[in-house]
Amino acid sequence: MYQVVPGGAGGTITDVIPKQKLSKDTRPLVGAGVIGLVLVIAAVTAWCYYIASLRKAELLKTELLDLNKDGYIIRNQGGSIVFRMDFRSGTLDLDSCSKEGEILSCVRTTDRKLIFFIETVRPKDTVQCYRVRWEEVVPDIPVEHAMTYKFAHWYGGAVSAVQHWPISISGQQAPKPFVTSDIYSNRDEFGGILESYWISSNATAIKINNSVPFHLGWNDTEKTMYFQARYNDSSFKPNPGEMPCAELSYRVCVGSDVTSIHKYMVRRYFNKPNKVPAEVMFRHPSWSTWALHKTDIDQEKLLTYAANIRKYNFNCSQMELDDGYSRHYGDFEFDPVKFPNASAMFHKLKSDDFMVSLWIHPFVNHDSENFHTCVERGLFVREPTGQLSALVRWWNGIGGILDFTNPETRDWFASQLRSLRSRYGVSSFKFEAGEANYLPWKFKTLESIRDPSIFTRRYTEMASLYNDRAEARSGYQSQNISCFFRPIDRDSVWGYELGLKSVIPAVLTISILGYQFILPDMIGGNAHVNRTYGNRGLPDRELYIRWLELSAFMPSMQFSIPPWEYGDDVVEIARKYTALHESLVAPRVLELASEVLSTGDPIIRPVWWIATGDETAYKIDSQFLIGDDLMVAPVLEPGKQERDIYLPAGHWRSYKGERFDIKEPLHLTDYPVDLDEIAYFLWV
Repeated sequence: MYQVVPGGAGGTITDVIPKQKLSKDTRPLVGAGVIGLVLVIAAVTAWCYYIASLRKAELLKTELLDLNKDGYIIRNQGGSIVFRMDFRSGTLDLDSCSKEGEILSCVRTTDRKLIFFIETVRPKDTVQCYRVRWEEVVPDIPVEHAMTYKFAHWYGGAVSAVQHWPISISGQQAPKPFVTSDIYSNRDEFGGILESYWISSNATAIKINNSVPFHLGWNDTEKTMYFQARYNDSSFKPNPGEMPCAELSYRVCVGSDVTSIHKYMVRRYFNKPNKVPAEVMFRHPSWSTWALHKTDIDQEKLLTYAANIRKYNFNCSQMELDDGYSRHYGDFEFDPVKFPNASAMFHKLKSDDFMVSLWIHPFVNHDSENFHTCVERGLFVREPTGQLSALVRWWNGIGGILDFTNPETRDWFASQLRSLRSRYGVSSFKFEAGEANYLPWKFKTLESIRDPSIFTRRYTEMASLYNDRAEARSGYQSQNISCFFRPIDRDSVWGYELGLKSVIPAVLTISILGYQFILPDMIGGNAHVNRTYGNRGLPDRELYIRWLELSAFMPSMQFSIPPWEYGDDVVEIARKYTALHESLVAPRVLELASEVLSTGDPIIRPVWWIATGDETAYKIDSQFLIGDDLMVAPVLEPGKQERDIYLPAGHWRSYKGERFDIKEPLHLTDYPVDLDEIAYFLWV
């Protein structure tokens, strides 16, 4: 060792260890130590990140929902994925997300601010709901989420020209406005009865909020439906004074089975009718002039039609005098050439115990005497500036469309109907059209409406005064209007495109959407020459009979092509089924109709209503239930006098008297059904 002697600058004596030069043998040990220290630091850092990621993952879970930057999934109580939604309008910045109680929220995407949250709601033990909201804070940016539908079968939405049950999606469609449309004229659009509500076979339901500027698209390759909110390049408009910032908000609810979740959604979100229509409308058929005479109707033909109804001993709840009774569209008076003495005609019909309903619509054509009055008083929907009445084209010409958001328009229209009723004793009205697709682009109404389908709602409200016997073909948020709702006209063909096979899927669809008092259109269809399976200008005889048998098990029946056009044997079949409708079907329907006022449950029900766990039941589109105890299985194929029938487990008796006491579902293969028969089974 060395020693420092006193007297130096330090003034102290200190022992020191001299530095020694490392040998070559010790250098690897030091290097290994450094590497080890780095590895320890890395491991600690990784552990910290892992703990942080676990905390973030835990943060982004709420009950049975898992959120990630690109979307979310929902599981049922058993742990299975039942719902998946992907975000197509942005990627969430997960560092901007937080959780407080039952609300999980985020305030940014990777490139912009937003308002986003998912709130968990537990309304009852068997139901779990999630409120989802994505709101843009910058104008004209669309919001789009993509729902995967491959996990289940889906039902609801809207009637369509090609109607299937469950929904059958084909091709690709960019999101387009989800608004009411006339699918007879525009077969690729959404139908006239429409609600932004869907349910699935795995007990999941989604309801889009009514405030959303909602657009719907799909891609069958990706198995996704696109839910989009936007104002840009759209018929939707923000409220006055609001910026066009899109908001997509909706609820997703998961239940224990498809029937129970639908019951919950209907009770929670749908309007209910306030009364049951006239009992006679359920018991006896109505008779329309349309398919038989089209617009070529006159006084003599109407009286002859009525006389034949009595001649062949049929009951009649009311006669519908359809299109063609006025000189111009928009006149509320009878054409004096076609109807030279309308008062005497109505007196004759009344003396023969006929109630008469008139076809009516929201258009006033330019050649009508009322056109000038409507322009001067501002009763029409206006063009975008609001300065001028808008002209629209519809299937019967060009004219104005009445603005039913305007109280003066409603009063004027109602006064015209009252006049017809007081002068002639008209019983009610058939409210034709009303779909939003007839509104001009960027239209202007007195009451600003952000959703074009609200026009449909305002029009159907005009039926409220006549709801004992009234009929409407369009509906949106209109379930509380207690009239008969009719899916749009059918063609006289067998298939799924507005044909016989489309009737059950269409009726089931509007039932699920909350419309229970249903008139399934005329027996045999419209009988248009170029859209009719048959000859002599009549629907095919077999098609007509099968259509008649199916209609007998619907809430109401309507003839237009009369059975005597086919001969005495068809008249006898018609008498048989109108009698069966009155004795067997109508009492059940009326009992169920009274329950609708409080529950909203369907009168016409899908087979899965009582077989919720059966994959086969989810796909059946040619059978249905009336309530829970009457199963109907019509023949819907040409040339067939047999069909396969599915019976859920239970105790059934066939219309032939056969008993089926079964603990498992039963498939009856090639069950014989003669041409004058329809297969039905009663729960015993």
